[in-house]
Amino acid sequence: MSDDQKLKNPSSPSGPVTVRDLKFHVDRDLCIGAATCVAIAPSTFVMDSEAKAIILDSAEADSNETIIDAARGCPTAAIIVEDTSGNKIFPQ
Repeated sequence: MSDDQKLKNPSSPSGPVTVRDLKFHVDRDLCIGAATCVAIAPSTFVMDSEAKAIILDSAEADSNETIIDAARGCPTAAIIVEDTSGNKIFPQ
């Protein structure tokens, strides 16, 4: 993470956070640091010093579909995405 990147929720860097009508978080126990999420949604995810995905304040720059695609791309399904009503979008 570079000095110019800010976290969406500094007190809970892996979420949960709400971006538009999505609520999502990274399950740090499942995250293996593959960084697929960073490759797909670089405005939303970055790796921390423990090689775990954390959520950037700039997440609004990635579309909902991009954030969901990043979750789908995670090899361990560590990114859990829900709508604002609590209905699970991914993983199903």
